[in-house]
Amino acid sequence: MADYFSPTVIQPSIPVADMTPLDRLLLGAIFDAEPDGDALYFHSSSGPNDMLQLSAVELRAVITASAGMESSTATYVAERLAVAADDTAEIEIDLSARSWAFIFQDIVRRSPTLEHVTAVTSFTCSKMRPDGFGGMAMLVTADAITGKSTQDIIGDLLDQAARPPENGR
Repeated sequence: MADYFSPTVIQPSIPVADMTPLDRLLLGAIFDAEPDGDALYFHSSSGPNDMLQLSAVELRAVITASAGMESSTATYVAERLAVAADDTAEIEIDLSARSWAFIFQDIVRRSPTLEHVTAVTSFTCSKMRPDGFGGMAMLVTADAITGKSTQDIIGDLLDQAARPPENGR
């Protein structure tokens, strides 16, 4: 059996003052976090976690503590809490269909210092499988989340190679 990994680093470190309590809770469950002065450096050696099991009590508390801050993240989580029974101990937050990048986008939108956040991921595999290697880079700004995989880059290079040279050369 092959094991697939997607080590990921987020740059720059995110100022703690720019994050809501909900942002910190979610990002801490998705990534590993290390203090970097007044900021947190987010990374993952095996890959970001996109299936979160979080305490319903803690989620409700951090949503309340994050009130008044513009956040599509809070709306997303509140929608999941709203359909859970009142006695539910844990809430599953499935980010597999929606990238965790929207959390960073909320932070960039609110931040007085961050203009963007980048994520760089490498795709690796414990066996030499053709689908087990590559990578991607993502740019998160207040207005957009964009990215390219190594397959996209190879496609761009192939397109360039297929074009006739400029000036007849």
